[in-house]
Amino acid sequence: MMHPALNGIRLARAEDLPAMIALFRHLTGDEPEPDPVRAAAAWAALLGSELVSVLVAERGGQPVSSCTLLVVPHLPRGARPFALIENVVTDPAWRRTGLGRAVLGAAMERAWDLGCYKVMLATGSHQPETLRFYEGAGFTRGKTHFEARRA
Repeated sequence: MMHPALNGIRLARAEDLPAMIALFRHLTGDEPEPDPVRAAAAWAALLGSELVSVLVAERGGQPVSSCTLLVVPHLPRGARPFALIENVVTDPAWRRTGLGRAVLGAAMERAWDLGCYKVMLATGSHQPETLRFYEGAGFTRGKTHFEARRA
């Protein structure tokens, strides 16, 4: 089980929603903010799921770095689950401070503690520094990732 204060990392709480919406602006750019009712419902579903963990690093009482861990039950590989990490984001004012790596490390530790046989993440970035960041956090370039999005 993840230690509550591992490197200052904790699980997100309901009251983090406004700060998380602000933090995600650094991930989604100029995308419009979500409808407040839909955002609250999505946040409650995330926090209420036994399969999802939203991990945050906070400074000054506000989340400044975060990622979402999804643990997927799985039949192959000895019926051990696998994990996906999504929505990795750090406020630009806190980048290069180790918080992003700490959040990813805590997510990976949680996945290993839950018996996952692998942890995957995908990035849309082609920036060399972003790719080096993920490699430095323990990830290797592996399978080719594909996605489909509704038009």
